[in-house]
Amino acid sequence: MSNPDTMTNRWTRFQNRLYARLSQRRKAVTGFVSEPEPRTVGSFARGRQLVAGNLLFAGYLVEAQDTELWDVAAPSVGFDNERHGFAWLDDLAAVGDVRAREKAQRWVWGWIDAHGRGQGAGWAPDLTGRRVMRWINHAVFLLRGADENQRQAFFRALAQQTWFLSKRWHAATPGLPRFEALAGLVQAGLALEGLEQMADPALRALAKECERQIDAQGGIPTRNPEELLEVFTLLSWTSSALGDLGRGTPGAQADAIKRMAPTLRSLRHSDGALARFHGGGRGVEGRLDQALVQSGVRPHHAKGLAMGYARLYAARTSVIVDTSAPPKGAASYNAHASTLAFELTSGRRPLIVNCGSGESFGMEWRRAGRATPSHSTLCLDGYSSGRLATVAAGTDFEALVDAPQDVPTDEEDVHEGTRFMAGHDGYAKTFGLTHARTFELRFDGRELAGEDILLTATDKAKRQFDKAMDASGLNGIGFDIRFHLHPDVDAAIDLGGAAVSMALKSGEIWVFRHDGVGKLTVEPSVYLEKGRLKPRATKQIVLSGRAMEYATRIRWTLRKAQDTAYAVRDLHRDEPEFD
Repeated sequence: MSNPDTMTNRWTRFQNRLYARLSQRRKAVTGFVSEPEPRTVGSFARGRQLVAGNLLFAGYLVEAQDTELWDVAAPSVGFDNERHGFAWLDDLAAVGDVRAREKAQRWVWGWIDAHGRGQGAGWAPDLTGRRVMRWINHAVFLLRGADENQRQAFFRALAQQTWFLSKRWHAATPGLPRFEALAGLVQAGLALEGLEQMADPALRALAKECERQIDAQGGIPTRNPEELLEVFTLLSWTSSALGDLGRGTPGAQADAIKRMAPTLRSLRHSDGALARFHGGGRGVEGRLDQALVQSGVRPHHAKGLAMGYARLYAARTSVIVDTSAPPKGAASYNAHASTLAFELTSGRRPLIVNCGSGESFGMEWRRAGRATPSHSTLCLDGYSSGRLATVAAGTDFEALVDAPQDVPTDEEDVHEGTRFMAGHDGYAKTFGLTHARTFELRFDGRELAGEDILLTATDKAKRQFDKAMDASGLNGIGFDIRFHLHPDVDAAIDLGGAAVSMALKSGEIWVFRHDGVGKLTVEPSVYLEKGRLKPRATKQIVLSGRAMEYATRIRWTLRKAQDTAYAVRDLHRDEPEFD
């Protein structure tokens, strides 16, 4: 995200425009050092939709069968950023036929005509880096059948954008945007004849960013798993580009890749998708596995937390839990109040999920997605474990504040599996209560036993709880423990309200039971997913009750039904791209 200070933003935009115009003095490069190979994986289904004229960017669908991409009025800033970033070129290349190539060529040279002289919103360092990488990756696809004038225009535009990046990469926000700008600059410097002198300074800057932004455990400040994957992918692509030229990867970059690979493996569910926390989604299909293979880092079992997440795994059942304090400061502008929330995937089927990021559906959905009730964890009296605070007047930036500070964890092997325990103090200030959570996953992956405890940890906490009880008229502090279900899960209350049966499309049946302390209901929920026109309707299991004492204990289990086979053949997995 950009700096929320509006004066800084205005100055940055002015500088970007200035250097975009100055870039027009650059001459065209003569060609590539060697024939580029595509490193990005696109979606065939999305590519087919683009060929048909259906433009789905940032949650908005524009039907433009007879209108060129750059003539479409952008319905949002996000829509404009996505089309200027050119990630859609991956999707058209995935289709790869004559119609897809003709559309890609029209849109690329259309951008050169409309924006190549330094105009428009696309001249931001991160978008330019993203765009340059796609142009280079798919150059063979794009230049097939192009005449000499088109080739010159293409290489002139690449030279201009590369020079712009060399002057403006430092203006990109630290984190993913700056990695995108630098990776684009490095790859352009390595690929384009006559621009080799730009590669080495950019490589040194990239190495410094690796040292600043990638911590000793291979994590990033935002704790966003999908963002970590994007940074990892950029570093892997850059290493591959260096390797193609017989050059080694700088030490700091190579070390960062080695640290990040096991962390990403720990954040991957059994279906190959990432856990959805702190604004991140499941990741582009196939990108995680491709990036891990491309990195050359051999798999090994990582001990302890990975970027603040715990992973329990047994027999193709994966459980990933947010077990650290949320990001702080600028890193929290996308952060969620999700401490102690978990997700569970069985084989290739997500069962328990978090609602996800609502960013592509507008500000209200984005705000709702960040709240604790949108996560599979306990919520007290409708409060989130952290609150959102506007950073600067006149901006949409909201930091996560008053969030948990102390999140102790412990893990141990038990007789039938693995037990993980964690707690957080996010409700202590208001209610005097600490939320503690225990997960126990059986070795056969067929049962997850859970326990949620609300307790007053100190005398001061007891006094605060007494105040909260008085304010409630001694009616207790209401709590809801939520288990959001993936939209493909078919759920129904069973056993007269004592259990919930959940059928997965694989044929597996899971059953949720509880100890009777709370009231069990199945309620509507939503699944917020990029690449969709609107939130998907789904359900959530809710255990509700009231904390009346200094300690309240609620036990529950998620267990495969006895008649569910140990090995399920699960091949079919078709999800619609648009709805």
